Amino acid sequence: MELHIIYTESEIVLSKEHFGSWRDIQDQFADYTASLGPWDHEAVIAYLEDDHPELVPSAAVQVAALLGAAALTCVLTF
Repeated sequence: MELHIIYTESEIVLSKEHFGSWRDIQDQFADYTASLGPWDHEAVIAYLEDDHPELVPSAAVQVAALLGAAALTCVLTF
């Protein structure tokens, strides 16, 4: 499953929703600033571990939780 990392003015969101383009993401998140993806979950974990090592729980745990959830998005916690 491919994921998007979505940066907003107030949080970082992971999404497993399919988006046609970054403009579709921008339409869904009013305070959108940038996004990455779609990437496979291993690439998302690697990126987050490098750029956001302060995530708690770890990037791997948060990505796994989203993949196993019915929800399409989750806000990363630090």
